[in-house]
Amino acid sequence: MEACVAVEREVDKVLSKFGSINEHASRVLKEVETNVESLKKEFEECPEDHELTPVQSLIVKQLMRQVREATQRLASDHRDLHSTVSKVGKAIDRNFVSDFASTSREEVFSGPEKTALLNQVICQHFYRQGMLDIADELAREAGLTTEEGSKEPFTELNRILDCLKQKDLGPALEWARSHRESLEAQNSSLEFKLHQLQFIGLIQKGPSYQADAISYARTHLSQFVQRHEKEIQNLMGTFLYLPHGISSSPYSHLLEPSLWSEIYETFTRDACCLLGLSVDSPLSVCINAGCTALPALLNIKQVMQQRQVAVIWNGKEELPIEIDLGRDSRYHSVFACPILRQQSSDLNPPMRLVCGHVISRDALNKLGTNKLKCPYCPVEQNPSEARLIHF
Repeated sequence: MEACVAVEREVDKVLSKFGSINEHASRVLKEVETNVESLKKEFEECPEDHELTPVQSLIVKQLMRQVREATQRLASDHRDLHSTVSKVGKAIDRNFVSDFASTSREEVFSGPEKTALLNQVICQHFYRQGMLDIADELAREAGLTTEEGSKEPFTELNRILDCLKQKDLGPALEWARSHRESLEAQNSSLEFKLHQLQFIGLIQKGPSYQADAISYARTHLSQFVQRHEKEIQNLMGTFLYLPHGISSSPYSHLLEPSLWSEIYETFTRDACCLLGLSVDSPLSVCINAGCTALPALLNIKQVMQQRQVAVIWNGKEELPIEIDLGRDSRYHSVFACPILRQQSSDLNPPMRLVCGHVISRDALNKLGTNKLKCPYCPVEQNPSEARLIHF
């Protein structure tokens, strides 16, 4: 990110200088053009055998000097601009390293099994994005066997999302009704928000649709009174301002375009949760995390090479430094036991107790074999009930 900011700073300098030069050149050329046209008009009014007076000769010489100076100044500005543009390329070469071999491991994707897994992840990403033809062609060329019915959820979700982009709530409402019990089990308000938008659409049509809006509220919104009583009261308040328009009423916030982007995100989140899928594609998550972490890895590698301590970074399963990927991208690949203060390993993995607290297997064995009391809460439990977990 710092590299992008540095290059963007140089680009801004070029754009700023180009704008100032363009403005100055336009002003100078306009002034020269005006003087030339004025002198030309004056000469056209003179007789054919007219000889230049001393004043006219002086004006011509001054105009020639003005044109020559303007030309030299514009050429100098152009050279200066060319120098500024060349700094952009130097900034790119300085801030972006083309050799990423020091931060990658070739054996990660080597072998037919790992290659097949990578192709499968890419194929699933295309399915999630609705690019079914590309995904099918990749699966065919890579020899992947797609399970029957694996494409249908993504096909349906993308079809509904495309309809929501067109402000068509019908398919989303049908999907929400068919999955009502599952959505209620995860405390989702998706169906209510869809009906709310449908109701607002009727209100926007004006007083002539008041009866339709009342009928729709009685039929569809009444079932959500217990969970969304306040929201429904606000919706009913719109009838008071219907004759004069909702846009100039205290309920104008119900007409905000952001409600459509919110329903798009809500449907994506709840539908993916219902289908056991992550909201973001695993491939996009990996690429975004890698692009964020790559500059820091290149910097630390360069520092290590300059100080001749590159051999320190020989751990294959861990990073040499902690990298902040942002609040929405926090991943924990290493677990440290809060009891023994040791990192977990294949021989000493993390174990989840019945109460929900996590400690290492070595700590679990030291706390007791028949009965143990959680070191963080007073829950007594049997060590055999602890379960191995994976980060």
